[in-house]
Amino acid sequence: MFRRREPVPFAFLAEADRFRSNVTPPPRARASLGQMAGRWLLGLTIVAGLAGSLVIGTPALSQDQSPAHTQQSQASEGH
Repeated sequence: MFRRREPVPFAFLAEADRFRSNVTPPPRARASLGQMAGRWLLGLTIVAGLAGSLVIGTPALSQDQSPAHTQQSQASEGH
C-alpha cells in the first residue's frame, strides 16, 4: 500500500483496515420463548393485514360490472 511522506492527521484511521482483533465478541443471547412467540405473532399480523387489504382492495380496483348497474340500464330502456 502506498505510504504518504507527509504526516496525515488521523493516520490511525487509514491503518484501521489492517487491524485484526484477537478478542472474540461474546455469544449472542438466545431469544426467550415469549420473544419468539411475539415475533411470530407480529409477523403473522403483518401478513394477515397485507392479505386482508389485498382481498378487500381487489374489488375496488376491478372495472365496474355489477349486476345493479346492468338492471338499472335495462329498466331505463323499458320506460
